[in-house]
Amino acid sequence: MSAEPPIEPSGLRGPRPAAWLKAEPGERESLVLGLLLALVSIVPVLVAAYPQMVDYPAHLARFHIMLERDSSPFLQQYYGFKWRWMGNLGADLLIRPLAHYFPLETAGRIIVALIPPLTGLGIVAVEWALRRRIGVGAVLAMAFIWSPALLLGFLNFGLSLVAALFVFALWVLLEGKRWRPAVMVPAGFVVWVCHVSGWGALGLMVFGYEWSRDKSWRACLAPWPLAFPLLALVFGAGTKGLASYGYGESVAVYKWAIWRQAMRDVVQWLDYASLALVLGVLALAAWLRRIDPRLGWGTVILLLSSFALPRHIFAGDLVDARMVSTGLMVGCLALSWRAPRWVMLAASLLFLGRLGLTTENWQRNSRETAHLLETIDRLPMGAKLATVVITERRDWPYNPQEHICGYALVRRDALVNCNFALPMVHMMTINEGGPYFRDPYHRLYHRAGATINLLSYDPAKYADWFWYVGVNRPDKLPLRAKVIEADRHTLLARLAKRKSGS
Repeated sequence: MSAEPPIEPSGLRGPRPAAWLKAEPGERESLVLGLLLALVSIVPVLVAAYPQMVDYPAHLARFHIMLERDSSPFLQQYYGFKWRWMGNLGADLLIRPLAHYFPLETAGRIIVALIPPLTGLGIVAVEWALRRRIGVGAVLAMAFIWSPALLLGFLNFGLSLVAALFVFALWVLLEGKRWRPAVMVPAGFVVWVCHVSGWGALGLMVFGYEWSRDKSWRACLAPWPLAFPLLALVFGAGTKGLASYGYGESVAVYKWAIWRQAMRDVVQWLDYASLALVLGVLALAAWLRRIDPRLGWGTVILLLSSFALPRHIFAGDLVDARMVSTGLMVGCLALSWRAPRWVMLAASLLFLGRLGLTTENWQRNSRETAHLLETIDRLPMGAKLATVVITERRDWPYNPQEHICGYALVRRDALVNCNFALPMVHMMTINEGGPYFRDPYHRLYHRAGATINLLSYDPAKYADWFWYVGVNRPDKLPLRAKVIEADRHTLLARLAKRKSGS
């Protein structure tokens, strides 16, 4: 581990506040700061009535099918569901006990509310296990709690990352204990069941930790207690579809995109500046040899994996992008740099400032979601709904309404076309609606000035209702569409029944 010379005591020189700011915080004081920052990360969920994550409504819809299909004739008609063990079940397992005591939408919001502070507490746990204090690295790492993966609504991955951080901290604390493998074998399965990507990140972190201590073949074998989920993957418990590069563009362009979006949130220039700041701090720390190799090696491997991994593994999208933000979070935790109070407070401003923007954005978009849900609540039970959601290519923030029609399934047992239902991949299947009645065929990326022609929109052929969500009005609606109501960002139309033979 790199040396960490303590901050020189400032004595009684200068004004008292200045002397206090120049002094290094004590262990207990730094721990309190870390805990407070972790807990305050929940604020966006508290101020928004509806979580503003891109995929969240689709996950909520799957939970509804999983829990209520047996009691709903509409759900039985429209959807199938086959439960199986795989490395992508974190929220699916957690929702069952929560939905027993709370309405489904409340239970889902509780899961969303748990992930940010638990991620922050995991950061604190890793830092404390390594150094018995909370340093500037852990404070900077907090800026990656609200990562693009979380804003996109990757709930299972978020839970697996939480588990991975705590299990890694436990790995460090149990150093030299003969019974550590007995604890780590089930712990590895827990992380894997939450999500396979989090399990992979844990394995790389543990390998990097062991490699820093013993650069031999023994480091390669050291993580063996965490490797047993490989058996589940080999013998069929994993998700089908091992890997797909499917970029739709050159690899270099795609990889550049996921890197420059590593801190994507609300304000583009600020997100770029935040990323540049973090990379600059890490580069300076490496030059000054203030990187703790116990996490430094894991950082290098995680970031390199973002170039080597494909976009899709085990039905997970943007797997390589997740490794970018995870690697940068671990890189911040690798900072072995004792700092005075003013540096600690300044570092916390990066997290708090970004959190404030996320909170304001969630509050504003939640009001829009509430407005859109008024349309859903007017649909009849069991409606067959074809939805188009427009996402403007020029917009930097994610569009949290992309899966808004998932709420129609949750509230009206509707047939909707925004579900994750790839055959042989997801647990749910769609019995009606044709081959394109699922994600991502409901989403239309739109360039400014381009026409929006929905005249031959395929899902509308299998529906009796059509719902349009977008800033710009469509130029042409599907055949048979009769507009029932229209508002500033939405349009609902009734689709007349096709004549036989047409």
